[in-house]
Amino acid sequence: MASPPEPAVIHAWSAPRSLSTSLMYSFSQRDDMDVLDEPLYANFLRVTGVDRPYRQELLSKMDPDGNKVVKEVIFGPGEKAYRYCKHIAKQRLPNLTGDLMKKGKHFILIRNPMNILPSFDKVVPPSFLELGVAELVAIYSELCDLGSPPPVIDADDLQRDPEAVLSGLCEDLGIPFQPQMLKWKAGPRDFDGIWAPWWYESVHTSTGFSKSRRYPMTFPFAFYDLLEQSLPFYNMLKRQVRRTAGSLLPPPPDPPLPVPRNKKILVWVGNELLPRDSARVSVFDSVVQGGDAVWEGLRIYDGKVFKLEEHLDRLFDSTKAMAFSNVPSRDWIKDAIFKTLNANGMFNDAHIRLTLTRGKKVTSGMSPAFNLYGCVLIVLAEWKPPVYDNSHGIKLVTATTRRNSPNSVDSKIHHNNLINNILAKIEGNLAQAEDAIMLDQDGFVSETNATNIFMVKKGIVLTPHADYCLPGITRATVWTTGTMGEITPVVMIDGREIGDAKIGPVTRQIQNAYKVLTAGLGVPIPRNAEA
Repeated sequence: MASPPEPAVIHAWSAPRSLSTSLMYSFSQRDDMDVLDEPLYANFLRVTGVDRPYRQELLSKMDPDGNKVVKEVIFGPGEKAYRYCKHIAKQRLPNLTGDLMKKGKHFILIRNPMNILPSFDKVVPPSFLELGVAELVAIYSELCDLGSPPPVIDADDLQRDPEAVLSGLCEDLGIPFQPQMLKWKAGPRDFDGIWAPWWYESVHTSTGFSKSRRYPMTFPFAFYDLLEQSLPFYNMLKRQVRRTAGSLLPPPPDPPLPVPRNKKILVWVGNELLPRDSARVSVFDSVVQGGDAVWEGLRIYDGKVFKLEEHLDRLFDSTKAMAFSNVPSRDWIKDAIFKTLNANGMFNDAHIRLTLTRGKKVTSGMSPAFNLYGCVLIVLAEWKPPVYDNSHGIKLVTATTRRNSPNSVDSKIHHNNLINNILAKIEGNLAQAEDAIMLDQDGFVSETNATNIFMVKKGIVLTPHADYCLPGITRATVWTTGTMGEITPVVMIDGREIGDAKIGPVTRQIQNAYKVLTAGLGVPIPRNAEA
């Protein structure tokens, strides 16, 4: 007589307290599915020596030989088409055969540690090992390396819209959704593990996926450090979650970047390099609390940082005017710049937004007396060609928003309080112009919302006094616009053509001279000697 066929195995990987038992009950409702409740638990206890109230009973009733369980139980013969295996991530140990990951279909169930930790210690004290979130990331990575990225679902989404999440999951697993997966009878199941009396009390009273709490439980702050350790791993997997109609505020698709290469860059924040999406400052940082920071824009040409020393001079002048304390040294800032450029391989056609904040505060508020941690440096280097059309010219409009008076905010301080400029830029955007000209309080031209401005008349270059505008580094070099845009011709203002609406000879001459300067001047970027 032929033995029953081997069912198609579905591996469900999760951390404890993640609705994994409810999900197991859901799949057990199917007419084509049998289930196994943590078949590798005994192997985990045997190998690790971890204690549990039910340890001896479990080891006496479950096979502790993990590889035997994988071969004969998980992948053994069965009567139904599918076998659902509920796995806790930490139970995947190095002694197990590779077939566990190579065979069957896998998915990962995650839950925010904020929602796990308040109830975790009912049976065992929580720890990073017990949570197993790092192991979940390792499982995801291994399956990706094997060419089978697993679906990831979030317990919050499952509670919010079970039908949408389960339908999507079944689709990903290649099995039909069955409506009976949404409901079950209250009470224990014959396939429950020996540990069920310790862990499954709330599930045994349920008849379906319960709605999540509107407001969270008070967090047990004794576990605050564990939360900090765990959240980055949860967030890594959260980015892989299958989005459904039931997802909370599903994010819109990522917008296209002006330069696609900038999707993967390394940013210096504080004293370290971080991936783009991980590069953040504290909500207590002064730049968040009140725009309290100073900044510079730097361009990279042919392995050199153009006018680096001059930009740093102005940065330190601004910190002095703003009464910053604990300012990092000039050499330290330069070293951070060079490390950022080397790590990104940026030695040409790049731009740096260099920001120095007053730093993190001990509590929210305006007073610099709360800034007791020291300044925070941000080195944001991007692949960035000049931001304006320097070959054909741009159009400007005159903004109604006036430039700050030096009687209120000194424009010579290169600070992050840019609301004045932003309001003018909004006017420019609404007028479909590249930028907006800002006038001073007396109605005279000051600058644009982003750059210095100049006029050529009868071969003579004219520019406003630097009373209401920033005395730009590029302005001092060639009497023209700014570091990010370089030398940009203006062909129309407020709908009126400038000259013949073409780039004039003086502008061409200045552009060419500037190109010569950028090719020859600048601080070389030091690099490691080739091995």
